[in-house]
Amino acid sequence: MPDGPANVDIAYIAPRHLAGGGDPAWITVPLHRACGWSYGHDPLMPRVLLSSPDQKALLRLEPDPDGRWWTLQHAPAPDRPAWFASFDTRTPVEMIATFTDALTDPTADQGDNWDPQEPLLTAGWSPAYSHHRLASPDDTVRVEADKTTGAWWVDTALRDFQPLLWQAHFSEHTPPHLITAFTAALTDPRPVPRTAGPSSLPTRNPDLITLSHREVPAQQVAGALEARVRSLAARRSGPPTTSTHPPQRPQTERHRLR
Repeated sequence: MPDGPANVDIAYIAPRHLAGGGDPAWITVPLHRACGWSYGHDPLMPRVLLSSPDQKALLRLEPDPDGRWWTLQHAPAPDRPAWFASFDTRTPVEMIATFTDALTDPTADQGDNWDPQEPLLTAGWSPAYSHHRLASPDDTVRVEADKTTGAWWVDTALRDFQPLLWQAHFSEHTPPHLITAFTAALTDPRPVPRTAGPSSLPTRNPDLITLSHREVPAQQVAGALEARVRSLAARRSGPPTTSTHPPQRPQTERHRLR
């Protein structure tokens, strides 16, 4: 008798900020196929470069053990100087995706009336040392705004914040609605799926994470990315492109400690 559909062992982890980086295709494939970002690469270099259709934004993804793996640079606009955002390798792709999804959303409110602290305060985060820094209820994440420059930092660690698990940095002039999308993702209680196995997690401490396993059909796993592409493409007037996926960088657990 023929074998049945292949299943994949999926681990579901909450909170998501302790789930590890995940599959970069969750970000790169929709940017290319649904949002029209073009890619160029050197086949001898393990990196991905994606450019927005207007050539004003560049997403760089490269395995640099001494720096940020994800960097998004945006050129100056008539109403805003140049800015950038960066994310370490263990930053969950689902959280970075909320940032890029907001960036590419043609219907997004891009005004400066957004307060990135508001989702955190609503979720019960409390001030840590000053009103410019908020800490998660489990004290594994801290979000801080530099009152002088306007830059924002998100630090994640298991204890005492030395060393860091990952860090996100939003430079001065980063649109507030994009930072708010990221801080809102920090409060999302839904678990995220991972296929790499528990050994890739920064911690298995049951006091910090909830971990459950489920056998899922491989077709369903692949379909989740396709559904995401279709959903983002629906925001635009045209259909998603059918060209090949951008290359993906190899995964690693190495990261820079602040």
